[in-house]
Amino acid sequence: MQLQAKLKGKLIRYLDNGIEFLGILKSDSKNKDSMVMPLDITNNMNEFILHFEKLKGCLQANNPLIPLENVTLLSPIKSPLQDIICLGINYMDHAKESMRFKKESFDGKREQAVYFGKRVNECANPNASFYINNKTSQLDYEVELVVIIGRDCMNATRENAMNFVFGYSIANDISARDLQLKHKQWYAGKSLEGSFPLGPCIVLRDSLNPHNLAIKSYVNGELRQQSSTSKLIFDIPHVICELSSYFTLKAGSIISMGTPSGVGMGFEPPRFLQAGDIVKCEIENIGTLQTFINV
Repeated sequence: MQLQAKLKGKLIRYLDNGIEFLGILKSDSKNKDSMVMPLDITNNMNEFILHFEKLKGCLQANNPLIPLENVTLLSPIKSPLQDIICLGINYMDHAKESMRFKKESFDGKREQAVYFGKRVNECANPNASFYINNKTSQLDYEVELVVIIGRDCMNATRENAMNFVFGYSIANDISARDLQLKHKQWYAGKSLEGSFPLGPCIVLRDSLNPHNLAIKSYVNGELRQQSSTSKLIFDIPHVICELSSYFTLKAGSIISMGTPSGVGMGFEPPRFLQAGDIVKCEIENIGTLQTFINV
C-alpha cells in the first residue's frame, strides 16, 4: 500500500440518529468546520487507514452536508490496534518540572528519547467524562500531539519518515502520578480505563505543518499549558526513524508525542484534577478536545 495521494482534510467519526459514520469536516461561509460530509465507506477508522488506497476516492465525494451541531462527535479511532506509543518528557520545560516533582536532579540534557506504552481499550470521546476511582488521588492532565501511522514502516529514513504518516490528532494523556511513582514505571499509571481522550478529528497529513503548532491546555478556563510543537526535543521524523529501526511500525499505530510544561504535578504545591473539573486541550489547526472529570 502506498500513500501517494495528497492527504488533506479533517476526518471525524460521529453518531447520527444512533448510527456511527465517518465523515469530513467542511466549512460554510460563516463558520469554520461547521458542516459534515458523510463518507460512503466503513465506519471503522482503522479499516479506512489500512485500506486507504482502495477507499481514498470517497474523499472526493460530494454528498449532502449535515450541520455539525446535529451530530455527536466520537473519538476518530475507537479501539487502537496496539498499545499507544508515548514519548516521555519530550519538552525541556516539562522535563524540568517532572524531575522537580520526583525530587530528582536534572542536568538539562535529553540525549535519548523516552518511550513507554499505554494500554487503551477504547479511546474516550470528545466531551465525555473521565471517572476518578479510588486507585489514585493524583490525577493529572497532559495535552499531546498525536501521530497516526498510515502504512507499515521498517527502517525509515529521516528523508522519507513523514511519508508514513496518515494524520494528526489531539490526546489528553490522563495520568495517575501516584501510581507512576508506586510502580517505578509508567504503564499502570498511564493506563486507567478511559484515560486517553482522542479527537476531535484526524487532520490528514498534508493539511498542516505539525512542527510549528500552538499547543495549550485549560482547566476550568484557566490556561495551564502553553507552548509550541516546535519545542519538541525529538521530532516526528526522529521518532519514526528510531522506532522503525527496532521493529515494524504497523499501519494504524498511534504515537503520542509528549506534553509541555504546566501539568498539575508541575505546580508547587501540585494541582491535581478534582471532580467537577473541565479540561480543554487545544492544538492549532486541529481543534479542541474537552473532558469532564467526575466521580
